[in-house]
Amino acid sequence: MPGRYYDEWKEGDRVAHALRRTVTETDNLLISTLTHNPQPLHLDAEAAAETEFGRILVNSCFTFSLLVGASVADTTEGVLVANLGFDEVRLPSPVFIGDTLHFESSCLSKRESKSRATAGLVTWEHRAINQRGQTVCTMKRTALIQKAPAA
Repeated sequence: MPGRYYDEWKEGDRVAHALRRTVTETDNLLISTLTHNPQPLHLDAEAAAETEFGRILVNSCFTFSLLVGASVADTTEGVLVANLGFDEVRLPSPVFIGDTLHFESSCLSKRESKSRATAGLVTWEHRAINQRGQTVCTMKRTALIQKAPAA
């Protein structure tokens, strides 16, 4: 179980996630078709070439989901009760096919659960950064996390 119990988090804790991922055309095609998103900017190279970007933009739903997934091993794997919210999602720079992303998380806050004595709420800021050092996605995630079992 690589995730951390509620008790193990402190405000200000930072994690550089080991996972790095190069985004492929297949990634973009799959997320766009699975979510029924026909946006030409994601699927039509000719139409995308005529935009200010000059090429296909990766669907932001993929970037968001990849960022969440990349954080799981170090944050919530094996200790998650439930994700409670994703807030302030920002996409300050575009992601293109072939970009390689890495991921970081910081613990912003934590508090005891009012309804569950065995869990607490942790809020993180998650960040995805491309190979050029540009932040491509940020978000806050709040999750209900198990407390460590009593010894």
